[in-house]
Amino acid sequence: MEARLGERELSKLRWRCRRGLLENDLLIARFFEHHPDGISLTQAEGLTILMDLADNDLLDLLLRRKEPSGDLDCPAVQQVLGELRTPESLTL
Repeated sequence: MEARLGERELSKLRWRCRRGLLENDLLIARFFEHHPDGISLTQAEGLTILMDLADNDLLDLLLRRKEPSGDLDCPAVQQVLGELRTPESLTL
């Protein structure tokens, strides 16, 4: 089992994941709800990379309007996007 993010780091990441678009906030909040025991370091890395995007670019990725490319096309981002894009996560 992969190492988990500590409580302090998890709290900081949750704060960092707050977005300007409600749609992004809802999808990201559901991601955290699906991981009540915390998230892995890989998931934290993927979320951190995604949080560097502008809100509209992030929403385009979440809704599959675009696919990650360049530096975004890495295993950590692919893993998080796979979970964020599940049908139950996309039901707003």
